[in-house]
Amino acid sequence: MAYKIDNAIVKREVNGSISLIDPDNIFDDEDAFIAVKSDDLITIQLLINGIMKNDFKNWKELGVIPETEPLKALFVRLGYSKEDIAKMLKEF
Repeated sequence: MAYKIDNAIVKREVNGSISLIDPDNIFDDEDAFIAVKSDDLITIQLLINGIMKNDFKNWKELGVIPETEPLKALFVRLGYSKEDIAKMLKEF
């Protein structure tokens, strides 16, 4: 079972104003929003799904992770191949 984070698109207009693109009205009653880059959102969803399935291979071997390293690099550190990640993406 895949876990999905509700999301919408936050768009900055030329004049600097912000628009919320939410065709399903998921956030219709919300007063505040958080903006997350789309590749980070996908990475977070994949991490949550991996945790829910207890599917991580090498958590103990991660060692110290530099703060400057992107979140998506965790999959490489955990030993996932491109094929593994592609299979996880298909579960959405």
